[in-house]
Amino acid sequence: MDFNVKKLASGAGLFFTRAVQFTEEKLGQAEKTELDAQFENLMSRADCTKHWTERIYRQTEVLLQPNPSARIEEFLYEKLDRKAPSRITNAELLGQYMQEAAKEFGPVTPYGSTLIEVGECERRLGAAEREFLQTSAISFLTPLRNFLEGDWKTISKERRLLENLRLDLDACKARLKKAKVAEAKAAMAPDFQETRPRNYVLSASASALWSEEVEKAEHELRVAQTDFDRQAEVTRLLLEGISSTHVNHLRCLHEFVEAQAAYYKRCHLHMQELQKELGRLPNAFALNSTHSMATAVSASEAINSPVETDTLKIEEVQAPATGTRKAKVLYDYDAADSSELSLLADELITVYTVPGMDSDWLVGERGNLKGKVPVTYLELLS
Repeated sequence: MDFNVKKLASGAGLFFTRAVQFTEEKLGQAEKTELDAQFENLMSRADCTKHWTERIYRQTEVLLQPNPSARIEEFLYEKLDRKAPSRITNAELLGQYMQEAAKEFGPVTPYGSTLIEVGECERRLGAAEREFLQTSAISFLTPLRNFLEGDWKTISKERRLLENLRLDLDACKARLKKAKVAEAKAAMAPDFQETRPRNYVLSASASALWSEEVEKAEHELRVAQTDFDRQAEVTRLLLEGISSTHVNHLRCLHEFVEAQAAYYKRCHLHMQELQKELGRLPNAFALNSTHSMATAVSASEAINSPVETDTLKIEEVQAPATGTRKAKVLYDYDAADSSELSLLADELITVYTVPGMDSDWLVGERGNLKGKVPVTYLELLS
């Protein structure tokens, strides 16, 4: 029990000494040991790394999981060291609803068959998203979290220890300085106007006591300096390791970009396939009654027209004097027969409509080539 009490008292005294030294430094009443410029730069670089790594980590979490409730749930499962349950993505859920709705509406109807195609595409997009989330969490988020919860905590702990040892060192310097000043005063010649020899004896005794105090303070200073130098070297090595952290995070960043690029590429391919499927199903779009009437009128007017939908001869179609427009191709398209025109993404073509032609198609021209093109693959330019 005595040992614990003594240890507690010693710790309290050390804490008080550091607090006094810290306060006097802030008030400008005590000297402070300054670290070299390189060491200060290392600490500044480490603080900057921690600050931006934390912000990048938090924002990446928001990007991968925008739902804050889901993030809290995943955090709790992680702290409890339990595996979080698999969660269906929003795209997969949407695809599931679309396919269930298609069964109710009738899978052979235009709307139902289109819902099936779009729903299947959404499920594929959701599966690609889930794979991207898992890959990004392992290759990018985990290394950042390991740095913040592991390496940075170690660096912070060693830096706090270094700061405490610096306060001890400066306190030892202050005590040595005070002891030397007192020793110098005690070593001054006694006042010989005082005839009593007792004063001289007391003066010599005080001088000897202060000499012992100076030797004790010098010994404490040497010990404190050794401890500080040793801790400074340990801290410096940890701070220099930040460069390795940057290299590791750079590699993880490349992996994150690769995963993101692969995810968007898969999504683009899925959407291209869906566009092609929808382009081959011109009647898959629900038409309102007004549009149906307009189509019927156009069809009746086209009875006497030399150009008919079922017997459309592209080589006989002539571009009208007015009404032609430029269009940008959004996706690649392979012609299904000789009446259609194959398209390449991002190219510009001239388009126009002819009487009796389905509203989901236009006639496209590129140089000497001519053929039908689906409207859904084009962006009409003004």
